[in-house]
Amino acid sequence: MASRTPHTNETTRQLKEDLHHLTSTIEELVSATADDSRSNIKELRERAEKRLKDTRDRLESRGEKLYDEARDSLYQQADACDRYVHENPWTSVGLGAVAGIVIGMLIGRR
Repeated sequence: MASRTPHTNETTRQLKEDLHHLTSTIEELVSATADDSRSNIKELRERAEKRLKDTRDRLESRGEKLYDEARDSLYQQADACDRYVHENPWTSVGLGAVAGIVIGMLIGRR
């Protein structure tokens, strides 16, 4: 399995931190409803809504960034594969033939 990059570790740490903040705010909101102080509930509800919005925005931003990085990486890999095939056509044909033989043998065993 590939090792995690520092960027992935930072993203994971930030996600855990965001979820921890959101969880603690929701817990405060739940405990505040027990004493039924209307001003306290309103304040905590506003804080919870703000943290939920902030967390959602950060998660969406990270999701878009991860999608873009994955898409760019896939394009780079596809380009590298295309260049290899054009630079080494006979090797590519040989690899394709070997892969076809292996798949044919595996299917033939059924």
